[in-house]
Amino acid sequence: MINILLADDHPYLRRGLSQILTDEFPGAVIGEASNVPELLEQAQKHRWDVVVLDLTMPGRGGLEGLHELKRLLPHLPVLVLSVHPEDQFAVRVLRAGGAGYLTKESAPQELVQAIKVISRGGKYITPKAAELLASHLHQHGDHDQPLHSSLSDREDQVFRLIAGGSTITEIADQLSLSIKTVSTYRTRILEKLNLKTNADLARYAVQHHLVE
Repeated sequence: MINILLADDHPYLRRGLSQILTDEFPGAVIGEASNVPELLEQAQKHRWDVVVLDLTMPGRGGLEGLHELKRLLPHLPVLVLSVHPEDQFAVRVLRAGGAGYLTKESAPQELVQAIKVISRGGKYITPKAAELLASHLHQHGDHDQPLHSSLSDREDQVFRLIAGGSTITEIADQLSLSIKTVSTYRTRILEKLNLKTNADLARYAVQHHLVE
């Protein structure tokens, strides 16, 4: 028997994933969480073999949740299942201690295979993610490394929201931060990227394929 915790804010997606997993793993215990606080509570309340985590959730995002989860339960394997392409987040997830990264466009069979590998203590890294990770390691400390690679996970999150057109107030509400804190992040981001305005941030993000 395997115990799997699904963390995603979309109930229909959780229901679909739960059906796929119960079909593949008869007798499996499937838990659900719709946000990061629920994820952390459930993770500490019961014993889980694998957590399947979405990155884009309201309030504290999945990446922040991953960091906190690994701090509390460092040996709990986490598979990130995200709408974002691998070139946007796979390296950050793996560096944060994630055991694998899949996009939501992946076939159900690949999700099942990833969970099997991860539940046995392995890591599930697609060829694309492996290529990105190798490139990151090769470029570490290299002057050719893109400026946005120096952003912290929270700075990267705020950067993408600003570049996507969200206002400081909207970002503060979404991330449960103060407007002053978000403004501070914006200032740091502009400094690290050598930019001056939100329009510059949006242009940079488009040029580097960081927003859709």
